[in-house]
Amino acid sequence: MPRPLIVREVPFDAWVASFRERALAQGIGTATFDAAMRGVRPLPGVIRRDRNQSEFTKTIWDYLDTAVSDLRVANGRRAMERHGDALAAIEARHGVPAEIVAAIWGLESSYGAYRGDVDTLSALATLAADSRRPDFFEDQLLAALAILETGEADPSDLRGSWAGAMGHTQFMPTSWHDHAVDGDGDGRRDIWGDDPTDALASTAAYLAANGWTTGQPWGAEVVLPEGFDYRLTGERVEKSPAEWTALGVRAADGGPVPEGGPASIRVPAGHEGAAFVTYANFRALESYNTADAYVIGVGHLADRLAGGPPLRGGWPRGDRALTFDERIKLQERLRAAGFDRLRIDARIGPDTLDAIQRWQASEGLVPDGYVDPDLLEQLRRN
Repeated sequence: MPRPLIVREVPFDAWVASFRERALAQGIGTATFDAAMRGVRPLPGVIRRDRNQSEFTKTIWDYLDTAVSDLRVANGRRAMERHGDALAAIEARHGVPAEIVAAIWGLESSYGAYRGDVDTLSALATLAADSRRPDFFEDQLLAALAILETGEADPSDLRGSWAGAMGHTQFMPTSWHDHAVDGDGDGRRDIWGDDPTDALASTAAYLAANGWTTGQPWGAEVVLPEGFDYRLTGERVEKSPAEWTALGVRAADGGPVPEGGPASIRVPAGHEGAAFVTYANFRALESYNTADAYVIGVGHLADRLAGGPPLRGGWPRGDRALTFDERIKLQERLRAAGFDRLRIDARIGPDTLDAIQRWQASEGLVPDGYVDPDLLEQLRRN
Protein backbone atom coordinates (compact mmCIF):
# COMPACT_ATOMS: atom_id res chain seq x y z
CA MET A 1 0.00 0.00 0.00
CA PRO A 2 1.50 3.40 -0.95
CA ARG A 3 2.43 5.75 1.86
CA PRO A 4 0.16 8.80 2.22
CA LEU A 5 1.53 12.13 1.07
CA ILE A 6 2.58 14.16 4.09
CA VAL A 7 2.49 17.95 3.79
CA ARG A 8 3.43 20.50 6.44
CA GLU A 9 4.34 17.43 8.49
CA VAL A 10 0.65 16.57 8.95
CA PRO A 11 -1.47 14.06 7.02
CA PHE A 12 -3.37 15.53 4.08
CA ASP A 13 -6.75 14.60 5.59
CA ALA A 14 -5.90 16.53 8.74
CA TRP A 15 -5.02 19.58 6.66
CA VAL A 16 -8.36 19.33 4.80
CA ALA A 17 -10.20 19.21 8.14
CA SER A 18 -8.45 22.36 9.36
CA PHE A 19 -8.98 24.09 6.01
CA ARG A 20 -12.69 23.30 6.20
CA GLU A 21 -13.03 25.54 9.25
CA ARG A 22 -11.27 28.39 7.47
CA ALA A 23 -13.33 27.95 4.30
CA LEU A 24 -16.65 27.98 6.13
CA ALA A 25 -15.52 31.07 8.04
CA GLN A 26 -14.88 32.72 4.65
CA GLY A 27 -18.45 32.08 3.55
CA ILE A 28 -18.18 28.80 1.65
CA GLY A 29 -21.36 26.83 2.24
CA THR A 30 -21.12 23.57 4.15
CA ALA A 31 -22.89 21.60 1.42
CA THR A 32 -20.67 23.10 -1.30
CA PHE A 33 -17.48 22.35 0.63
CA ASP A 34 -18.38 18.81 1.58
CA ALA A 35 -19.59 17.87 -1.91
CA ALA A 36 -16.62 19.46 -3.67
CA MET A 37 -13.90 18.21 -1.34
CA ARG A 38 -15.26 14.69 -0.97
CA GLY A 39 -13.28 13.48 -3.98
CA VAL A 40 -10.18 15.62 -3.45
CA ARG A 41 -6.94 13.69 -3.14
CA PRO A 42 -3.29 14.74 -2.73
CA LEU A 43 -1.35 14.63 -5.99
CA PRO A 44 2.35 13.87 -5.40
CA GLY A 45 3.09 14.63 -9.05
CA VAL A 46 1.93 18.21 -8.52
CA ILE A 47 4.46 18.69 -5.72
CA ARG A 48 7.21 17.25 -7.90
CA ARG A 49 6.37 19.60 -10.75
CA ASP A 50 6.19 22.57 -8.39
CA ARG A 51 9.63 21.73 -7.02
CA ASN A 52 11.16 21.17 -10.42
CA GLN A 53 9.70 24.06 -12.38
CA SER A 54 12.52 26.43 -11.45
CA GLU A 55 14.96 23.97 -12.99
CA PHE A 56 13.10 24.05 -16.30
CA THR A 57 14.84 26.56 -18.50
CA LYS A 58 14.64 27.27 -22.21
CA THR A 59 16.41 29.74 -24.39
CA ILE A 60 14.10 32.27 -25.97
CA TRP A 61 14.75 30.86 -29.44
CA ASP A 62 13.83 27.33 -28.34
CA TYR A 63 10.67 28.73 -26.77
CA LEU A 64 9.70 30.73 -29.85
CA ASP A 65 10.44 27.83 -32.18
CA THR A 66 7.51 26.05 -30.52
CA ALA A 67 5.34 29.00 -29.53
CA VAL A 68 5.30 30.52 -33.01
CA SER A 69 5.80 27.44 -35.15
CA ASP A 70 4.33 27.31 -38.63
CA LEU A 71 1.81 24.74 -37.36
CA ARG A 72 0.67 26.98 -34.51
CA VAL A 73 0.29 29.89 -36.90
CA ALA A 74 -1.71 27.80 -39.38
CA ASN A 75 -3.92 26.36 -36.63
CA GLY A 76 -4.44 29.83 -35.23
CA ARG A 77 -5.58 31.26 -38.52
CA ARG A 78 -8.09 28.42 -38.87
CA ALA A 79 -9.32 28.95 -35.31
CA MET A 80 -9.76 32.66 -35.99
CA GLU A 81 -11.80 31.88 -39.09
CA ARG A 82 -14.08 29.54 -37.11
CA HIS A 83 -14.62 32.09 -34.35
CA GLY A 84 -14.24 35.27 -36.36
CA ASP A 85 -17.58 36.79 -35.40
CA ALA A 86 -17.01 36.19 -31.69
CA LEU A 87 -13.48 37.58 -31.82
CA ALA A 88 -14.64 40.65 -33.73
CA ALA A 89 -17.34 41.32 -31.13
CA ILE A 90 -14.83 40.83 -28.31
CA GLU A 91 -12.40 43.29 -29.91
CA ALA A 92 -15.17 45.84 -30.38
CA ARG A 93 -16.26 45.51 -26.76
CA HIS A 94 -12.91 45.39 -24.97
CA GLY A 95 -10.51 47.08 -27.38
CA VAL A 96 -8.02 44.20 -27.46
CA PRO A 97 -7.09 42.97 -30.96
CA ALA A 98 -8.51 39.60 -31.94
CA GLU A 99 -5.00 38.41 -32.84
CA ILE A 100 -3.69 39.12 -29.33
CA VAL A 101 -6.56 37.21 -27.73
CA ALA A 102 -6.10 34.34 -30.17
CA ALA A 103 -2.35 34.26 -29.54
CA ILE A 104 -2.88 33.84 -25.79
CA TRP A 105 -5.41 31.12 -26.55
CA GLY A 106 -2.85 29.44 -28.79
CA LEU A 107 -0.05 29.50 -26.23
CA GLU A 108 -2.19 28.53 -23.26
CA SER A 109 -4.13 25.60 -24.73
CA SER A 110 -3.26 25.24 -28.43
CA TYR A 111 -6.58 26.88 -29.31
CA GLY A 112 -8.51 24.71 -26.87
CA ALA A 113 -7.00 21.37 -27.89
CA TYR A 114 -5.09 20.89 -24.61
CA ARG A 115 -6.92 22.50 -21.73
CA GLY A 116 -5.46 20.21 -19.06
CA ASP A 117 -6.96 17.18 -17.36
CA VAL A 118 -5.79 17.62 -13.76
CA ASP A 119 -8.53 17.95 -11.16
CA THR A 120 -8.26 21.61 -10.15
CA LEU A 121 -9.52 21.17 -6.61
CA SER A 122 -7.06 18.36 -5.90
CA ALA A 123 -4.17 20.29 -7.45
CA LEU A 124 -4.93 23.44 -5.46
CA ALA A 125 -5.50 21.51 -2.24
CA THR A 126 -2.17 19.73 -2.69
CA LEU A 127 -0.34 23.03 -3.22
CA ALA A 128 -2.25 24.82 -0.47
CA ALA A 129 -1.39 22.06 2.00
CA ASP A 130 2.26 22.27 1.01
CA SER A 131 4.59 24.65 2.81
CA ARG A 132 6.07 26.59 -0.13
CA ARG A 133 3.24 29.01 -1.06
CA PRO A 134 0.32 28.01 1.17
CA ASP A 135 -1.43 31.38 1.38
CA PHE A 136 -1.54 31.92 -2.38
CA PHE A 137 -2.94 28.48 -3.12
CA GLU A 138 -5.41 28.57 -0.22
CA ASP A 139 -6.78 31.77 -1.74
CA GLN A 140 -7.05 30.04 -5.11
CA LEU A 141 -8.78 27.02 -3.58
CA LEU A 142 -11.25 29.26 -1.76
CA ALA A 143 -11.90 31.07 -5.05
CA ALA A 144 -12.47 27.74 -6.82
CA LEU A 145 -14.99 26.72 -4.18
CA ALA A 146 -16.67 30.10 -4.55
CA ILE A 147 -17.04 29.42 -8.29
CA LEU A 148 -19.05 26.33 -7.37
CA GLU A 149 -21.18 28.46 -5.04
CA THR A 150 -22.25 30.59 -8.00
CA GLY A 151 -23.66 27.54 -9.77
CA GLU A 152 -21.79 28.44 -12.96
CA ALA A 153 -19.68 25.27 -12.79
CA ASP A 154 -19.71 21.80 -11.28
CA PRO A 155 -16.68 20.14 -9.64
CA SER A 156 -16.27 17.99 -12.73
CA ASP A 157 -15.86 21.16 -14.84
CA LEU A 158 -12.87 22.35 -12.84
CA ARG A 159 -9.99 20.71 -14.66
CA GLY A 160 -6.82 22.23 -16.00
CA SER A 161 -3.10 22.46 -15.39
CA TRP A 162 -1.16 21.02 -12.47
CA ALA A 163 -0.93 24.50 -10.89
CA GLY A 164 -4.67 25.21 -10.91
CA ALA A 165 -5.05 27.24 -14.13
CA MET A 166 -8.23 26.36 -16.01
CA GLY A 167 -9.97 26.53 -19.33
CA HIS A 168 -9.10 27.67 -22.83
CA THR A 169 -6.89 30.53 -21.66
CA GLN A 170 -5.80 29.06 -18.32
CA PHE A 171 -7.38 31.38 -15.78
CA MET A 172 -6.59 30.97 -12.10
CA PRO A 173 -9.75 30.92 -9.95
CA THR A 174 -9.20 34.45 -8.60
CA SER A 175 -8.81 35.71 -12.17
CA TRP A 176 -12.16 34.12 -13.01
CA HIS A 177 -13.83 36.06 -10.19
CA ASP A 178 -12.11 39.32 -11.09
CA HIS A 179 -12.32 39.24 -14.87
CA ALA A 180 -14.50 36.46 -16.31
CA VAL A 181 -17.38 37.69 -18.46
CA ASP A 182 -20.35 36.10 -20.19
CA GLY A 183 -19.28 36.48 -23.79
CA ASP A 184 -22.06 34.44 -25.42
CA GLY A 185 -24.97 35.80 -23.36
CA ASP A 186 -26.14 32.49 -21.88
CA GLY A 187 -25.92 33.68 -18.26
CA ARG A 188 -22.77 31.73 -17.40
CA ARG A 189 -19.07 32.59 -17.51
CA ASP A 190 -18.04 29.23 -18.89
CA ILE A 191 -14.31 29.19 -19.62
CA TRP A 192 -14.14 25.37 -19.53
CA GLY A 193 -16.55 24.10 -22.20
CA ASP A 194 -15.92 23.44 -25.85
CA ASP A 195 -17.22 26.86 -26.89
CA PRO A 196 -14.29 29.26 -26.24
CA THR A 197 -16.32 32.48 -26.45
CA ASP A 198 -16.50 33.18 -22.71
CA ALA A 199 -12.82 32.35 -22.23
CA LEU A 200 -11.73 34.61 -25.08
CA ALA A 201 -13.94 37.46 -23.89
CA SER A 202 -12.64 37.02 -20.36
CA THR A 203 -9.04 37.19 -21.58
CA ALA A 204 -9.76 40.45 -23.38
CA ALA A 205 -11.47 41.82 -20.26
CA TYR A 206 -8.45 40.79 -18.19
CA LEU A 207 -6.01 42.63 -20.46
CA ALA A 208 -8.23 45.70 -20.65
CA ALA A 209 -8.38 45.82 -16.85
CA ASN A 210 -4.60 45.48 -16.67
CA GLY A 211 -3.74 48.43 -18.82
CA TRP A 212 -4.16 47.44 -22.46
CA THR A 213 -4.33 50.60 -24.58
CA THR A 214 -6.53 50.30 -27.65
CA GLY A 215 -4.81 51.16 -30.90
CA GLN A 216 -1.25 50.81 -29.64
CA PRO A 217 1.15 47.97 -30.52
CA TRP A 218 2.76 45.59 -28.05
CA GLY A 219 6.13 45.99 -29.75
CA ALA A 220 8.03 45.24 -32.93
CA GLU A 221 11.31 43.80 -34.10
CA VAL A 222 13.99 46.42 -34.71
CA VAL A 223 17.58 46.59 -35.94
CA LEU A 224 20.16 48.37 -33.80
CA PRO A 225 22.96 50.39 -35.41
CA GLU A 226 26.68 49.70 -35.18
CA GLY A 227 28.07 51.21 -32.01
CA PHE A 228 24.71 51.25 -30.24
CA ASP A 229 24.99 51.88 -26.49
CA TYR A 230 23.51 48.72 -24.99
CA ARG A 231 23.23 50.42 -21.61
CA LEU A 232 20.09 51.97 -23.13
CA THR A 233 18.40 48.56 -23.34
CA GLY A 234 15.96 47.27 -20.74
CA GLU A 235 12.58 48.30 -19.45
CA ARG A 236 13.93 51.11 -17.27
CA VAL A 237 14.97 53.25 -20.25
CA GLU A 238 12.16 54.80 -22.27
CA LYS A 239 12.35 57.13 -25.23
CA SER A 240 9.92 58.23 -27.91
CA PRO A 241 9.99 56.37 -31.23
CA ALA A 242 11.41 59.51 -32.83
CA GLU A 243 14.25 59.59 -30.30
CA TRP A 244 15.09 55.95 -30.93
CA THR A 245 15.02 56.58 -34.67
CA ALA A 246 17.38 59.53 -34.20
CA LEU A 247 19.80 57.17 -32.43
CA GLY A 248 19.87 54.96 -35.52
CA VAL A 249 17.34 52.33 -34.48
CA ARG A 250 15.25 51.09 -37.39
CA ALA A 251 12.26 48.84 -37.84
CA ALA A 252 13.11 45.40 -39.17
CA ASP A 253 11.97 46.49 -42.65
CA GLY A 254 14.31 49.49 -42.57
CA GLY A 255 11.71 52.13 -41.75
CA PRO A 256 11.54 54.38 -38.66
CA VAL A 257 10.65 52.96 -35.27
CA PRO A 258 6.85 52.50 -35.23
CA GLU A 259 4.74 54.95 -33.30
CA GLY A 260 3.20 53.71 -30.08
CA GLY A 261 4.17 56.05 -27.27
CA PRO A 262 7.16 55.81 -24.90
CA ALA A 263 9.17 52.72 -25.75
CA SER A 264 12.02 50.55 -24.51
CA ILE A 265 14.53 48.41 -26.38
CA ARG A 266 14.90 44.79 -25.31
CA VAL A 267 17.58 42.34 -26.40
CA PRO A 268 16.56 39.05 -24.75
CA ALA A 269 19.52 37.18 -26.28
CA GLY A 270 22.01 40.02 -26.07
CA HIS A 271 23.71 41.86 -28.90
CA GLU A 272 23.92 38.70 -31.04
CA GLY A 273 20.16 38.14 -31.05
CA ALA A 274 17.01 39.82 -32.28
CA ALA A 275 16.08 43.19 -30.78
CA PHE A 276 12.62 44.53 -29.99
CA VAL A 277 11.04 47.88 -29.28
CA THR A 278 8.28 47.48 -26.69
CA TYR A 279 5.48 49.78 -25.58
CA ALA A 280 3.08 50.04 -22.64
CA ASN A 281 1.01 47.13 -23.95
CA PHE A 282 4.02 44.87 -23.36
CA ARG A 283 3.47 45.51 -19.64
CA ALA A 284 -0.23 44.73 -20.00
CA LEU A 285 0.71 41.33 -21.43
CA GLU A 286 3.17 40.83 -18.57
CA SER A 287 0.18 40.84 -16.21
CA TYR A 288 -0.76 37.51 -17.79
CA ASN A 289 2.74 36.04 -17.56
CA THR A 290 5.81 38.00 -16.53
CA ALA A 291 8.34 36.07 -18.64
CA ASP A 292 9.71 38.15 -21.51
CA ALA A 293 9.79 35.06 -23.72
CA TYR A 294 6.07 34.53 -23.15
CA VAL A 295 5.17 38.14 -23.91
CA ILE A 296 7.32 38.22 -27.03
CA GLY A 297 5.77 34.88 -28.00
CA VAL A 298 2.25 36.28 -27.67
CA GLY A 299 3.11 39.46 -29.53
CA HIS A 300 4.96 37.77 -32.36
CA LEU A 301 2.32 35.04 -32.74
CA ALA A 302 -0.34 37.76 -32.92
CA ASP A 303 1.67 39.52 -35.64
CA ARG A 304 1.98 36.26 -37.60
CA LEU A 305 -1.75 35.58 -37.25
CA ALA A 306 -2.33 39.03 -38.74
CA GLY A 307 -0.15 38.14 -41.72
CA GLY A 308 3.18 39.50 -40.52
CA PRO A 309 6.56 37.95 -41.40
CA PRO A 310 8.80 35.70 -39.29
CA LEU A 311 11.50 37.38 -37.23
CA ARG A 312 14.43 38.54 -39.33
CA GLY A 313 17.06 38.62 -36.59
CA GLY A 314 19.12 35.62 -35.65
CA TRP A 315 19.91 33.96 -32.33
CA PRO A 316 23.08 32.66 -30.65
CA ARG A 317 21.84 29.11 -31.03
CA GLY A 318 25.05 27.58 -29.75
CA ASP A 319 24.33 28.94 -26.26
CA ARG A 320 22.25 27.38 -23.53
CA ALA A 321 20.21 28.81 -20.69
CA LEU A 322 21.52 28.76 -17.14
CA THR A 323 20.10 26.26 -14.68
CA PHE A 324 18.44 27.37 -11.46
CA ASP A 325 21.63 26.72 -9.46
CA GLU A 326 23.70 28.61 -12.00
CA ARG A 327 21.41 31.63 -11.80
CA ILE A 328 21.84 31.59 -8.01
CA LYS A 329 25.63 31.48 -8.45
CA LEU A 330 25.44 34.32 -10.96
CA GLN A 331 23.61 36.53 -8.48
CA GLU A 332 25.98 35.56 -5.67
CA ARG A 333 28.95 36.53 -7.85
CA LEU A 334 27.34 39.86 -8.69
CA ARG A 335 26.72 40.55 -5.03
CA ALA A 336 30.33 39.66 -4.27
CA ALA A 337 31.32 42.16 -6.97
CA GLY A 338 29.61 44.92 -5.02
CA PHE A 339 25.93 44.76 -5.96
CA ASP A 340 24.84 44.38 -2.34
CA ARG A 341 21.13 45.04 -2.79
CA LEU A 342 20.68 42.25 -5.30
CA ARG A 343 18.22 39.56 -4.23
CA ILE A 344 19.45 35.97 -4.50
CA ASP A 345 16.33 34.37 -5.99
CA ALA A 346 17.42 33.00 -9.40
CA ARG A 347 15.06 35.44 -11.12
CA ILE A 348 16.73 37.44 -13.87
CA GLY A 349 14.62 40.55 -13.41
CA PRO A 350 15.35 44.26 -13.91
CA ASP A 351 17.67 44.54 -10.88
CA THR A 352 19.79 41.59 -11.96
CA LEU A 353 19.90 42.79 -15.57
CA ASP A 354 20.96 46.25 -14.43
CA ALA A 355 23.72 44.75 -12.28
CA ILE A 356 24.94 42.60 -15.18
CA GLN A 357 25.03 45.58 -17.53
CA ARG A 358 26.99 47.69 -15.08
CA TRP A 359 29.43 44.86 -14.41
CA GLN A 360 29.86 44.21 -18.14
CA ALA A 361 30.54 47.91 -18.75
CA SER A 362 33.14 47.96 -15.97
CA GLU A 363 34.93 45.03 -17.62
CA GLY A 364 34.89 46.51 -21.11
CA LEU A 365 32.29 44.02 -22.36
CA VAL A 366 29.17 44.78 -24.39
CA PRO A 367 26.70 45.81 -21.66
CA ASP A 368 23.70 43.97 -23.07
CA GLY A 369 22.66 42.11 -19.91
CA TYR A 370 22.78 38.77 -21.68
CA VAL A 371 22.98 35.76 -19.38
CA ASP A 372 24.80 32.64 -20.53
CA PRO A 373 27.44 30.23 -19.15
CA ASP A 374 30.28 32.39 -20.51
CA LEU A 375 29.08 35.32 -18.41
CA LEU A 376 29.01 33.16 -15.28
CA GLU A 377 32.54 31.89 -16.03
CA GLN A 378 33.79 35.45 -16.50
CA LEU A 379 32.31 36.41 -13.14
CA ARG A 380 33.97 33.40 -11.53
CA ARG A 381 37.36 34.39 -12.94
CA ASN A 382 36.95 37.90 -11.55
